[in-house]
Amino acid sequence: MSSETFDPLEPRLDVGDWISGAFDWFTDTFQPVLDVVDTVLDGAYDGVYRVLSGPPFLSMIVLFAALGWLARSWRFAVFAAAGFYLIAAMDRWDGAMQTLSLVLVSAFIATAIAVPLGIWSARSAAVSNVLRPVLDFMQTMPAMVYLIPTLFAFGIGVVPGMISTVVFAMPPGVRLTELAIRQVDAEVVEAGHAFGSSPARILRQIQLPLALPTIMAGINQVIMLSLSMVVLAAMVGAAGLGLDVVSALQQLNVGRGVEAGLAVVVLAIYLDRIVAALADRAPVVRATKVRS
Repeated sequence: MSSETFDPLEPRLDVGDWISGAFDWFTDTFQPVLDVVDTVLDGAYDGVYRVLSGPPFLSMIVLFAALGWLARSWRFAVFAAAGFYLIAAMDRWDGAMQTLSLVLVSAFIATAIAVPLGIWSARSAAVSNVLRPVLDFMQTMPAMVYLIPTLFAFGIGVVPGMISTVVFAMPPGVRLTELAIRQVDAEVVEAGHAFGSSPARILRQIQLPLALPTIMAGINQVIMLSLSMVVLAAMVGAAGLGLDVVSALQQLNVGRGVEAGLAVVVLAIYLDRIVAALADRAPVVRATKVRS
Protein backbone atom coordinates (compact mmCIF):
# COMPACT_ATOMS: atom_id res chain seq x y z
CA MET A 1 0.00 0.00 0.00
CA SER A 2 1.51 3.29 -1.10
CA SER A 3 0.84 6.68 0.35
CA GLU A 4 1.50 10.04 -1.22
CA THR A 5 3.95 12.14 0.74
CA PHE A 6 3.69 15.90 0.90
CA ASP A 7 6.83 17.92 0.30
CA PRO A 8 6.51 21.39 1.86
CA LEU A 9 9.19 22.68 -0.49
CA GLU A 10 7.26 21.61 -3.59
CA PRO A 11 4.85 24.37 -4.71
CA ARG A 12 1.24 23.40 -5.30
CA LEU A 13 -1.39 25.82 -6.52
CA ASP A 14 -4.89 24.46 -7.02
CA VAL A 15 -5.55 26.63 -10.06
CA GLY A 16 -7.93 24.08 -11.51
CA ASP A 17 -10.03 24.07 -8.34
CA TRP A 18 -10.19 27.87 -8.36
CA ILE A 19 -11.28 27.94 -11.98
CA SER A 20 -13.87 25.21 -11.40
CA GLY A 21 -15.31 27.15 -8.47
CA ALA A 22 -15.42 30.37 -10.46
CA PHE A 23 -17.09 28.59 -13.36
CA ASP A 24 -19.67 27.00 -11.06
CA TRP A 25 -20.50 30.44 -9.68
CA PHE A 26 -20.74 31.86 -13.19
CA THR A 27 -23.10 29.19 -14.47
CA ASP A 28 -25.30 29.34 -11.35
CA THR A 29 -25.49 33.15 -11.46
CA PHE A 30 -26.01 33.63 -15.18
CA GLN A 31 -28.00 30.49 -15.99
CA PRO A 32 -30.99 32.51 -17.33
CA VAL A 33 -28.64 34.34 -19.71
CA LEU A 34 -27.05 31.07 -20.80
CA ASP A 35 -30.51 29.64 -21.48
CA VAL A 36 -31.31 32.60 -23.74
CA VAL A 37 -28.01 32.23 -25.58
CA ASP A 38 -28.67 28.51 -26.02
CA THR A 39 -32.13 29.16 -27.43
CA VAL A 40 -30.98 31.90 -29.82
CA LEU A 41 -27.98 30.01 -31.19
CA ASP A 42 -29.89 26.76 -31.54
CA GLY A 43 -32.68 28.59 -33.37
CA ALA A 44 -30.20 30.33 -35.68
CA TYR A 45 -28.54 27.04 -36.53
CA ASP A 46 -31.87 25.30 -37.17
CA GLY A 47 -33.02 28.17 -39.38
CA VAL A 48 -29.90 28.14 -41.55
CA TYR A 49 -29.97 24.36 -41.79
CA ARG A 50 -33.62 24.35 -42.89
CA VAL A 51 -32.80 26.87 -45.62
CA LEU A 52 -29.86 24.82 -46.90
CA SER A 53 -31.46 21.37 -46.60
CA GLY A 54 -35.05 22.25 -47.57
CA PRO A 55 -34.70 22.45 -51.38
CA PRO A 56 -33.66 19.40 -53.42
CA PHE A 57 -29.93 18.91 -53.44
CA LEU A 58 -29.73 19.44 -57.22
CA SER A 59 -31.29 22.89 -56.81
CA MET A 60 -28.75 23.76 -54.13
CA ILE A 61 -25.91 22.52 -56.33
CA VAL A 62 -27.10 24.82 -59.11
CA LEU A 63 -27.28 27.69 -56.61
CA PHE A 64 -23.77 27.04 -55.29
CA ALA A 65 -22.44 26.83 -58.84
CA ALA A 66 -24.18 30.08 -59.81
CA LEU A 67 -22.67 31.86 -56.81
CA GLY A 68 -19.27 30.52 -57.80
CA TRP A 69 -19.75 31.77 -61.36
CA LEU A 70 -20.77 35.25 -60.18
CA ALA A 71 -17.95 35.45 -57.65
CA ARG A 72 -15.11 33.99 -59.71
CA SER A 73 -15.52 32.25 -63.08
CA TRP A 74 -17.29 29.50 -64.96
CA ARG A 75 -14.39 27.16 -64.20
CA PHE A 76 -14.96 27.55 -60.49
CA ALA A 77 -18.68 27.05 -61.07
CA VAL A 78 -17.91 23.71 -62.72
CA PHE A 79 -15.70 22.75 -59.77
CA ALA A 80 -18.43 23.74 -57.31
CA ALA A 81 -21.05 21.69 -59.15
CA ALA A 82 -18.75 18.66 -59.37
CA GLY A 83 -17.62 18.98 -55.76
CA PHE A 84 -21.08 19.29 -54.27
CA TYR A 85 -22.42 16.53 -56.52
CA LEU A 86 -19.61 14.32 -55.21
CA ILE A 87 -20.76 15.08 -51.66
CA ALA A 88 -24.29 14.07 -52.54
CA ALA A 89 -23.10 10.95 -54.37
CA MET A 90 -21.16 9.87 -51.26
CA ASP A 91 -24.38 10.27 -49.23
CA ARG A 92 -22.86 13.07 -47.16
CA TRP A 93 -25.23 15.85 -48.22
CA ASP A 94 -27.12 16.22 -44.95
CA GLY A 95 -23.90 16.16 -42.95
CA ALA A 96 -22.35 18.74 -45.26
CA MET A 97 -25.31 21.07 -44.89
CA GLN A 98 -25.22 20.66 -41.11
CA THR A 99 -21.52 21.48 -41.13
CA LEU A 100 -22.03 24.44 -43.45
CA SER A 101 -24.79 25.75 -41.18
CA LEU A 102 -22.53 25.43 -38.15
CA VAL A 103 -19.68 27.21 -39.93
CA LEU A 104 -21.83 30.02 -41.32
CA VAL A 105 -23.47 30.85 -37.99
CA SER A 106 -20.23 30.55 -36.00
CA ALA A 107 -18.19 32.56 -38.51
CA PHE A 108 -20.87 35.27 -38.64
CA ILE A 109 -20.85 35.63 -34.84
CA ALA A 110 -17.05 35.55 -34.67
CA THR A 111 -16.79 38.20 -37.39
CA ALA A 112 -19.45 40.38 -35.77
CA ILE A 113 -17.36 40.37 -32.58
CA ALA A 114 -13.88 40.41 -34.11
CA VAL A 115 -14.22 43.35 -36.52
CA PRO A 116 -15.49 45.89 -33.92
CA LEU A 117 -12.86 44.70 -31.45
CA GLY A 118 -10.17 45.09 -34.11
CA ILE A 119 -11.36 48.61 -34.92
CA TRP A 120 -11.43 49.50 -31.24
CA SER A 121 -7.90 48.12 -30.77
CA ALA A 122 -6.62 50.11 -33.74
CA ARG A 123 -8.04 53.34 -32.31
CA SER A 124 -6.93 52.77 -28.72
CA ALA A 125 -3.45 51.64 -27.65
CA ALA A 126 -4.76 50.72 -24.19
CA VAL A 127 -7.39 48.38 -25.63
CA SER A 128 -4.77 46.85 -27.93
CA ASN A 129 -2.43 46.21 -25.00
CA VAL A 130 -5.22 44.50 -23.07
CA LEU A 131 -6.49 42.41 -25.97
CA ARG A 132 -3.10 41.20 -27.20
CA PRO A 133 -2.38 38.76 -24.33
CA VAL A 134 -6.01 37.64 -24.35
CA LEU A 135 -5.79 36.80 -28.05
CA ASP A 136 -2.47 35.04 -27.48
CA PHE A 137 -4.15 32.93 -24.81
CA MET A 138 -7.10 32.14 -27.08
CA GLN A 139 -4.85 31.06 -29.95
CA THR A 140 -2.42 28.94 -27.95
CA MET A 141 -4.96 27.13 -25.76
CA PRO A 142 -5.67 23.66 -27.23
CA ALA A 143 -8.98 23.78 -29.05
CA MET A 144 -10.35 20.74 -27.26
CA VAL A 145 -10.09 22.55 -23.91
CA TYR A 146 -12.78 25.00 -25.02
CA LEU A 147 -15.26 22.15 -25.24
CA ILE A 148 -15.12 21.38 -21.52
CA PRO A 149 -16.65 24.59 -20.08
CA THR A 150 -19.08 25.03 -22.97
CA LEU A 151 -20.30 21.45 -22.58
CA PHE A 152 -20.76 22.02 -18.85
CA ALA A 153 -22.65 25.27 -19.44
CA PHE A 154 -24.90 24.26 -22.35
CA GLY A 155 -25.01 20.47 -22.34
CA ILE A 156 -24.66 18.13 -25.28
CA GLY A 157 -25.69 19.62 -28.62
CA VAL A 158 -24.70 22.03 -31.33
CA VAL A 159 -24.47 25.13 -29.11
CA PRO A 160 -21.31 24.19 -27.15
CA GLY A 161 -19.64 23.38 -30.47
CA MET A 162 -20.66 26.76 -31.87
CA ILE A 163 -19.43 28.69 -28.80
CA SER A 164 -16.11 26.84 -28.87
CA THR A 165 -15.79 27.52 -32.59
CA VAL A 166 -16.43 31.24 -32.11
CA VAL A 167 -13.78 31.51 -29.40
CA PHE A 168 -11.26 29.47 -31.38
CA ALA A 169 -11.79 31.27 -34.70
CA MET A 170 -12.11 34.88 -33.54
CA PRO A 171 -8.46 35.95 -32.84
CA PRO A 172 -7.27 36.19 -36.49
CA GLY A 173 -10.24 38.41 -37.31
CA VAL A 174 -9.36 40.80 -34.48
CA ARG A 175 -5.65 40.90 -35.30
CA LEU A 176 -6.04 41.41 -39.05
CA THR A 177 -8.73 44.05 -38.60
CA GLU A 178 -6.49 46.01 -36.21
CA LEU A 179 -3.55 45.62 -38.58
CA ALA A 180 -5.64 46.75 -41.55
CA ILE A 181 -6.86 49.92 -39.83
CA ARG A 182 -3.38 50.80 -38.58
CA GLN A 183 -1.88 50.37 -42.06
CA VAL A 184 -4.19 52.92 -43.67
CA ASP A 185 -2.12 55.81 -45.01
CA ALA A 186 -1.96 58.48 -42.32
CA GLU A 187 -1.94 61.24 -44.95
CA VAL A 188 -5.31 60.12 -46.25
CA VAL A 189 -6.73 60.18 -42.73
CA GLU A 190 -5.22 63.62 -42.10
CA ALA A 191 -6.80 64.86 -45.32
CA GLY A 192 -10.16 63.74 -44.01
CA HIS A 193 -9.58 65.64 -40.77
CA ALA A 194 -8.53 68.70 -42.75
CA PHE A 195 -11.84 68.70 -44.61
CA GLY A 196 -13.70 68.60 -41.30
CA SER A 197 -14.86 64.99 -41.41
CA SER A 198 -15.87 63.43 -38.11
CA PRO A 199 -13.96 60.37 -36.81
CA ALA A 200 -16.96 58.17 -37.52
CA ARG A 201 -17.16 59.39 -41.11
CA ILE A 202 -13.41 58.94 -41.61
CA LEU A 203 -13.72 55.38 -40.32
CA ARG A 204 -16.72 54.63 -42.50
CA GLN A 205 -15.62 56.29 -45.76
CA ILE A 206 -11.81 56.16 -45.63
CA GLN A 207 -10.35 53.65 -43.20
CA LEU A 208 -12.75 50.74 -43.64
CA PRO A 209 -12.77 50.84 -47.48
CA LEU A 210 -8.97 51.05 -47.57
CA ALA A 211 -8.62 48.28 -45.01
CA LEU A 212 -11.26 46.01 -46.54
CA PRO A 213 -8.90 43.60 -48.39
CA THR A 214 -7.00 42.78 -45.20
CA ILE A 215 -10.22 42.57 -43.18
CA MET A 216 -11.58 40.09 -45.71
CA ALA A 217 -8.41 38.05 -45.32
CA GLY A 218 -9.14 37.95 -41.60
CA ILE A 219 -12.69 36.80 -42.26
CA ASN A 220 -11.29 34.09 -44.51
CA GLN A 221 -9.12 32.88 -41.65
CA VAL A 222 -12.12 32.89 -39.32
CA ILE A 223 -14.04 30.66 -41.73
CA MET A 224 -11.14 28.25 -42.20
CA LEU A 225 -10.60 27.93 -38.45
CA SER A 226 -14.32 27.38 -38.00
CA LEU A 227 -14.13 24.46 -40.42
CA SER A 228 -11.15 23.05 -38.55
CA MET A 229 -13.34 22.79 -35.44
CA VAL A 230 -15.87 20.53 -37.19
CA VAL A 231 -14.47 17.27 -35.83
CA LEU A 232 -14.02 18.59 -32.29
CA ALA A 233 -17.52 20.05 -32.23
CA ALA A 234 -18.88 16.59 -33.03
CA MET A 235 -17.38 15.34 -29.76
CA VAL A 236 -19.92 17.41 -27.82
CA GLY A 237 -22.91 16.42 -29.91
CA ALA A 238 -22.76 18.78 -32.88
CA ALA A 239 -24.09 17.08 -36.00
CA GLY A 240 -22.39 17.21 -39.35
CA LEU A 241 -19.39 15.77 -41.11
CA GLY A 242 -17.39 15.79 -37.89
CA LEU A 243 -19.76 13.19 -36.49
CA ASP A 244 -18.94 10.95 -39.46
CA VAL A 245 -15.22 11.42 -38.82
CA VAL A 246 -15.56 10.60 -35.12
CA SER A 247 -17.71 7.55 -35.90
CA ALA A 248 -15.19 6.37 -38.50
CA LEU A 249 -12.40 6.78 -35.97
CA GLN A 250 -14.26 4.76 -33.36
CA GLN A 251 -15.10 2.00 -35.83
CA LEU A 252 -11.76 2.18 -37.69
CA ASN A 253 -13.77 2.72 -40.88
CA VAL A 254 -11.26 4.25 -43.29
CA GLY A 255 -13.72 4.69 -46.15
CA ARG A 256 -16.26 6.62 -44.13
CA GLY A 257 -13.56 8.86 -42.69
CA VAL A 258 -12.11 9.63 -46.11
CA GLU A 259 -15.55 10.44 -47.52
CA ALA A 260 -16.28 12.86 -44.70
CA GLY A 261 -12.82 14.38 -45.08
CA LEU A 262 -13.33 14.92 -48.82
CA ALA A 263 -16.63 16.64 -48.13
CA VAL A 264 -14.91 18.97 -45.64
CA VAL A 265 -12.24 19.75 -48.23
CA VAL A 266 -14.86 20.66 -50.83
CA LEU A 267 -16.58 23.00 -48.38
CA ALA A 268 -13.26 24.55 -47.37
CA ILE A 269 -12.15 25.21 -50.95
CA TYR A 270 -15.54 26.62 -51.91
CA LEU A 271 -15.78 29.01 -48.96
CA ASP A 272 -12.13 30.04 -49.29
CA ARG A 273 -12.46 30.91 -52.98
CA ILE A 274 -15.73 32.78 -52.50
CA VAL A 275 -14.33 34.95 -49.70
CA ALA A 276 -11.07 35.47 -51.62
CA ALA A 277 -13.07 36.62 -54.65
CA LEU A 278 -14.90 39.16 -52.51
CA ALA A 279 -11.55 40.37 -51.16
CA ASP A 280 -10.20 40.75 -54.71
CA ARG A 281 -13.12 43.02 -55.54
CA ALA A 282 -12.48 45.21 -52.50
CA PRO A 283 -10.01 47.59 -54.27
CA VAL A 284 -12.75 48.57 -56.76
CA VAL A 285 -15.07 49.53 -53.91
CA ARG A 286 -12.18 51.33 -52.24
CA ALA A 287 -11.36 53.47 -55.23
CA THR A 288 -14.98 54.45 -55.77
CA LYS A 289 -15.43 55.58 -52.19
CA VAL A 290 -12.19 57.54 -52.06
CA ARG A 291 -13.02 59.46 -55.24
CA SER A 292 -16.47 60.29 -53.90
